[in-house]
Amino acid sequence: MSVPLYQAKAEMFRTLGHPVRIRVLELLQAGPRPVRELLSEIDVEPSNLSQQLAVLRRTGVVVSFRDGALVMYALSTPDVADLLAAGRRILGAVLADRDGLLAELKAHTPAD
Repeated sequence: MSVPLYQAKAEMFRTLGHPVRIRVLELLQAGPRPVRELLSEIDVEPSNLSQQLAVLRRTGVVVSFRDGALVMYALSTPDVADLLAAGRRILGAVLADRDGLLAELKAHTPAD
């Protein structure tokens, strides 16, 4: 029996719910990268990065391949980059709304 679509979506969003995984995806937007480059950009232990890459691979968000002796990682589809961009826009809108509310609260503070 297949998994309901809403459940599959929830699993995908759970996959994105870790800062190291998000950082990896951000870095891979520029193109495929070897593990050593990812390690130099992300301040985590190699074993932690390996675990996070395994999660991303298992869920199909990234793919890996060999380039000579190097193991390379890449986004599985450009849609992953689109999803990250949408997340940035949503976060920007949410934070802008909060800034507006904060400014309004400060402007309407009753005098003591």
